[in-house]
Amino acid sequence: MREAVDRLWPELEWIEDEELREKVARTWERALELSPLDADDLERIPFTLLVKDCKATFMEHKRCVVHIARRGAEAMADFMGHALPIDMDVVIAGAILADVGKLLEYEKVGGATRQSALGKALRHPFTGVALAMEAGVPDEVCHIIAAHAGEGDLVKRSTEAVIVHHADFMAYVPFKNL
Repeated sequence: MREAVDRLWPELEWIEDEELREKVARTWERALELSPLDADDLERIPFTLLVKDCKATFMEHKRCVVHIARRGAEAMADFMGHALPIDMDVVIAGAILADVGKLLEYEKVGGATRQSALGKALRHPFTGVALAMEAGVPDEVCHIIAAHAGEGDLVKRSTEAVIVHHADFMAYVPFKNL
């Protein structure tokens, strides 16, 4: 399972804290163990079920979000780091884990991707946090998972969570306008 995670996520190497990197990888391993999907499915299924005939895959979206979040955080640190501290490891870990719960929210039936029974009961921010907490992921990263989607509009997001939230929506909202 770890080989699949490492293949899907070369960006894990960007996390400097080895313990955090391992916890993030373990979260993905556990998600793959519990998921009706396999690692190869993630490179074929649409990243969202909210856009009809979405052509972008789950992994294209996810990796794009991680890259946007990292670059955005770097620009903020370069220009405003003296006034606004940003933990890059937390940004990267949170971006990698933000949609890990979709592995439990989605299933494939007859070649089509659909929302699973669990996904109808619990959206991916909830299952993602549960997976991450099981792996020992720190609270500040779990906060990003919980707050990256609409559910986060009900809490005060950390700086790192704001960055990941906007990166996620940058790689989602344009598809709604196609």
